[in-house]
Amino acid sequence: MTNVVCFEGDKEFRMYVVIEQGGKQYKVSAGDVINIELTDVTPDAETIELDKVLFASDGKEIKVGTPYLDKAKVIGRFKSNAQEALVKGPKLYPTYFRRRKNSSRKMGHRQKYLQVTIDAIKA
Repeated sequence: MTNVVCFEGDKEFRMYVVIEQGGKQYKVSAGDVINIELTDVTPDAETIELDKVLFASDGKEIKVGTPYLDKAKVIGRFKSNAQEALVKGPKLYPTYFRRRKNSSRKMGHRQKYLQVTIDAIKA
């Protein structure tokens, strides 16, 4: 399969895949921009290859992996390199509170992600 846009009647089907990255699953198609968990890539890398493809569909044919599809991969690129693709998520303030115990705790957390643009799907 390649990057295909099929028209059936007045409906448009874009090829999409479901990938697994960092313990999460993402439904992506070509041109999508996603934020993935930090992975081990060199700071000057320009592309990333995601090979844990669970599902692929082009509107006519469906492929389901057990658990992953063989020889299927998704090629993504960073904005310019991996170091500049680092983005920060929203600031969260988890709070622990115990009633009637005069005990509470508030802390802050901000997750970091890699922003990836999906270039090609090979399934």
